[in-house]
Amino acid sequence: MIQHDIKRADQAPQRKRTFRKFTYRGIDLEQLLDLSSEQFMGMVHCRARRRFQRGLKRKPMGLIKKLRAAKKSAPAGEKPETVKTHLRNMIIVPEMIGSVVGVYNGKVFNQVEIKPEMTGHYLGEFSISYKPVRHGRPGIGATSSSKFVPLK
Repeated sequence: MIQHDIKRADQAPQRKRTFRKFTYRGIDLEQLLDLSSEQFMGMVHCRARRRFQRGLKRKPMGLIKKLRAAKKSAPAGEKPETVKTHLRNMIIVPEMIGSVVGVYNGKVFNQVEIKPEMTGHYLGEFSISYKPVRHGRPGIGATSSSKFVPLK
C-alpha cells in the first residue's frame, strides 16, 4: 500500500506555475513602456491628465533625468542607485519602473522601488508621513493609570 501511494505521487504531472501578467488598463508592460507621453496621458485619471497637460516643470523633469542616469550607470541585472527627492506629488510614469527613489516624508528618505503596479500613483503614497495612531495604549496625560507607566 505504501508503494502504491508513492507511485501516484510520482505520476502526478508537474505543472509550471504561471504568473499573472501585469496590465495597466488593458495594456501590458512592454507596450506601456513604448507609449509616448501623450498616449499615456490619455490613460491616467483626470487629475494626472490635467497635471501632464499643464506641462512637467523643471523639478519633475530633473527627477526623471536623474532616474535615467541612475538606470544607465547601473550594471545589468542590478538595482540602480537611489535617487533622493522631496517631490511627493510626482506621478509615477512607466519610464520610472525599476528605479529606486528615496521619498522624503518630512523626517527621513524612505527607499521605494518602483514596480509596474505603482504606475499612475503619486510617490508620496508609498512613503507614509505620519506615525499611525495606536488606539488603546496609555499615553502621557491620558488617565490617572498612565502615571504608573515607566518611562524607561
